[in-house]
Amino acid sequence: MRNFSILLILASALSLFGCGSGGEINGRNSSTAFRSVKMIKERLPQEKRIQFEVSFWTIRDANKDESAFLDAVDGKNPDEIIMLGKEIYDQRKSQGFKEYEQYSSWEDMISKFGQERMNQDRTIKVDPRDRDKTNDVLYKL
Repeated sequence: MRNFSILLILASALSLFGCGSGGEINGRNSSTAFRSVKMIKERLPQEKRIQFEVSFWTIRDANKDESAFLDAVDGKNPDEIIMLGKEIYDQRKSQGFKEYEQYSSWEDMISKFGQERMNQDRTIKVDPRDRDKTNDVLYKL
């Protein structure tokens, strides 16, 4: 019985160590990277989610080579991704990157993206077929 409890404790400890990198991006390949970004994004608070998304795609845009991109994001947590995204923004802004001319700062860009996201959420149109119950495939028996 004593061996069983030691084995159970050891198995629990190993499972905790194995699950420890859940907050980091797995950059083994692009599929795992996108999957881990999706999982991380769902766990983030709303105010940090947009910064994380914009930073991730900024890093992707800055690293056209797949392996360079995966190396840049592999093992990074959301805060590190956001910091790297800000650095890339600052570099591009100082180099006169055309897309960033409309934003005065990183915070301005994030707030505008957040506003666009809120406007998109408000303007989602309901499919008229959803309102029409005569087209309902659920029949009363």
